[in-house]
Amino acid sequence: MKGLLQRVRGARVEVAGEVVGAVDQGLLVLVAVEPDDTQANADKLLHKLLNYRVFSDAEGKMNLSLADVGGGLLLVSQFTLAADTKNGLRPSFSTAAPPALGEALFDYLLGKAKQVHGTVASGRFGADMQVHLVNDGPVTFLLQT
Repeated sequence: MKGLLQRVRGARVEVAGEVVGAVDQGLLVLVAVEPDDTQANADKLLHKLLNYRVFSDAEGKMNLSLADVGGGLLLVSQFTLAADTKNGLRPSFSTAAPPALGEALFDYLLGKAKQVHGTVASGRFGADMQVHLVNDGPVTFLLQT
């Protein structure tokens, strides 16, 4: 499972002109599920997302986590992150999970996040989404489980 974490001052996801998820300060995470991923991978990714230290402390060092600052978490499914781009000029999606598995594990991750973190929002699985964000820093990390 992959999560492209972006520290944001604010982010929102729209589907057909309607805002379906939004957060203020926090993290926007684009999530890709791969064929061998399990709920254990989702649990590990969620632990990293909530505890990865990407927010500045009083001295300006990245020592604080999303849990520490109480920021929002916006999860957006994005199967293209799982693409194989090693060869040629067209991505192969054979390394992405089938849609049913991808949706099940994304929903599991989202449900667990809502159980343990205060502000959680999401995009809509499989939809054509427009993602708007103000990347803070910019700070962006690719987390893998």
